[in-house]
Amino acid sequence: MTYTVRDQWQKHYSDGKNFRRLGERERELLAEHAPVPEAGGRALDVSCGTGELAAYLAGLGYRVDACEFADSAIARAREEHTNIEGVRWLHLDIERDGPAPLDDTLYDLVVFRLSVAFLHDRMRVLHALGRRLREGGTVLVITPLAAHTSAEKRHIALNEDEISALTCGWTSVQRIAVGDLAALVLRGPCAGTVATERSVPATGYAVAGALAIVTNEHGRVLLGWSRRGMWEIPGGKVEGAEPLDEAGVRELAEETGLHATGASVVTILTDAAQGVPRLTAVIRIAGVTGTLITAEPEKFTRWEWHDPHGLGCLGPVFTPSAQALNAVWPGVIPGLPPVHSYPVAANRPPVPGEPAEAVRRRQAMAQTVIGRGWASSEPVRSALRTVPRHRFAPEANLAVAYDGGDRAVITRRDETGTAISSVSAAWLQADMIEHLHLKPGAIVFEAGSGGYNAELIAHVAGPEGRVVTVDIDPWVVCRTRAFLTEAGSGRVTAVEADAALGAPAHLVPRSGFDASVITYNCWDISPAWREQLAEGGRLVLPLEMGGYTRAITFERHGEVLHARHFTYCGFVRDQGQQAHAVPVVPLFDGALTLRFDDGAAADTKGLEEALRGRRHEVTTGVTMGANSYFGSLQLYAATTLPAFCRLHAHQDTGLTAITKDRDAPAVLGTASLAYLTYVQTRHGECPEDKEWEWVVHAFGEEGPQLAEQLAATVRAWDRHVRADDNDQHADPVLTVHPADTPDHLLPAGDVLDKASSRLVFRWPGRDGHIPAPARRTDTVAATTGEA
Repeated sequence: MTYTVRDQWQKHYSDGKNFRRLGERERELLAEHAPVPEAGGRALDVSCGTGELAAYLAGLGYRVDACEFADSAIARAREEHTNIEGVRWLHLDIERDGPAPLDDTLYDLVVFRLSVAFLHDRMRVLHALGRRLREGGTVLVITPLAAHTSAEKRHIALNEDEISALTCGWTSVQRIAVGDLAALVLRGPCAGTVATERSVPATGYAVAGALAIVTNEHGRVLLGWSRRGMWEIPGGKVEGAEPLDEAGVRELAEETGLHATGASVVTILTDAAQGVPRLTAVIRIAGVTGTLITAEPEKFTRWEWHDPHGLGCLGPVFTPSAQALNAVWPGVIPGLPPVHSYPVAANRPPVPGEPAEAVRRRQAMAQTVIGRGWASSEPVRSALRTVPRHRFAPEANLAVAYDGGDRAVITRRDETGTAISSVSAAWLQADMIEHLHLKPGAIVFEAGSGGYNAELIAHVAGPEGRVVTVDIDPWVVCRTRAFLTEAGSGRVTAVEADAALGAPAHLVPRSGFDASVITYNCWDISPAWREQLAEGGRLVLPLEMGGYTRAITFERHGEVLHARHFTYCGFVRDQGQQAHAVPVVPLFDGALTLRFDDGAAADTKGLEEALRGRRHEVTTGVTMGANSYFGSLQLYAATTLPAFCRLHAHQDTGLTAITKDRDAPAVLGTASLAYLTYVQTRHGECPEDKEWEWVVHAFGEEGPQLAEQLAATVRAWDRHVRADDNDQHADPVLTVHPADTPDHLLPAGDVLDKASSRLVFRWPGRDGHIPAPARRTDTVAATTGEA
């Protein structure tokens, strides 16, 4: 069998021919290295032929997906194994077709039997399926060896160099002889990318080279497995006075047979190898013609196309190649050695290209967001369907990038592992953009960059609109600019600055921005955001109040911001001028902590002793069922109670009913504390049969009084704010005023003071009957009789 194209295989199976029978040693290998999990397992048989292996796996107890690109083989498999249960026969080219027929199934075992040599992009396909493995799962490759194969059948086998390339990037690789075949047992599909050097000729001069980054119509990048045992991108030394871009184009043609239709210098990288200074020009190829070949077999074994999200799992990569890839897609290869980068300020066109699977998943994500009611207008819906989210999160696979649920894609963490930059959940981005009420031609300010959200806004604002996005982190801005260049509209400007100071003056429209959006948690509202906003313009930001965050839509009227909408959410924290350090007081050596999110830490003297003492308990009579929303209760308590704080349990101490790593609303007195919890009052088999009641636990001499105060707050929330429908809870009337606004000019309500603003909340029912209001203005005191 020396043919490789689909029509030839189609005829092969139509003529009744078979494939090499499954040997006894192969059966023993499967039993030993891929036993069926006790609870049953899922297996994928790639290029299953007429189904002998799939039927055998089903007999072992696996539920099997068996895929094959020749439909004549699938037809025979169905006919010959009609009595076999647990097999799903799929007509699928695993390399060229999208994986939609596989759904998002996870497997315990993926088998390539006598088929991997027919794949062109072997590493990409293996790693893509490796990411579908359950924990502890196995990819098993059974392949003929070139050493045992005739020259005319060489293409069905792998040589040692090809096996080395195939097994790169796996945590565990085991090779087993199976007669004249080799079995590769692969586990852990992302062992990382390791920057690797090669020998450098001894010279007193710097080495100058040009590397060509080229992607195909699917957005995949070309790398070759070199005879040095590492992955490299096309490139080589600059010859004489040759222009850098021409050097990259020449090397690409000489090594791959591909001819560039356009090329631009992205950046110049400088480092040193073995003491020799090295200068590398990163050349972005706009497009290519020709057929990919291994034009210099003495240098490269093969060329393959790789998904950007797989670049962090390649194994050994030539250091300048890794640095060049990271220059085009910052963040895709973590942990690289330092390099100096000198970006070239030149306009270059976006480079198109994406797999069909990205389009399918983008449409599915958009439909999920639309179906849940987060995108009501056609411009926002169109943006979700059009803007390529995965190109602004290239380190994430497509399933993660286009998750339509609550998943954000974390793109940067600090030294403690805390997320400091991300691509937010698509539903939340859509919701915030909807509430900006953008019109065609709108000019919008965004605080917190990344590229995708800004491009969504640019799409909604249309060809005459533009977006100014500002971020304090140089790495984030560099990354954003790179992605905007690769896949943007040309209508977004990324600026490195503290976004709390607003946009640079020369980028602010004369009448102010039509709308502004802040994409990180804010403890306060920057005066610049109000001042740079046009009259009647909308500002949407995630605001922290008592430690609870809501994305609030404000509308500017003069110096006052009026809240129009609240959305429950969470974002990464502010890193700029307005970053707020929350006062935290540890108790019992840090087993418990008190958090004072708005205000200074209070005196906790005597509190530990009180918590060891007698507990006072007050039932509220307020109950909730499964899936009840109580976020409005948290915000209500935080903005109406005096001495409000949050009690956080870091350990199970037995002193509180708070679950480890959770917190509870609390109020603090003199050596006294009360906090809110709940107890189950009704059990049942189904969620709808279960019920819980809000209960207050209190300690210390003032505990009973604090408990009654907290319980009264819960009851008032139940009467005036809560609704049967989770989406219909009442929001407060909220206005935000400059910090220097005197009390007598504030409207009636509960006041929450920040450093740069004064927030006034007017909750339904807050007419003076709730004990000890948090912080009332004089207007309210005169109206309600409270002082």
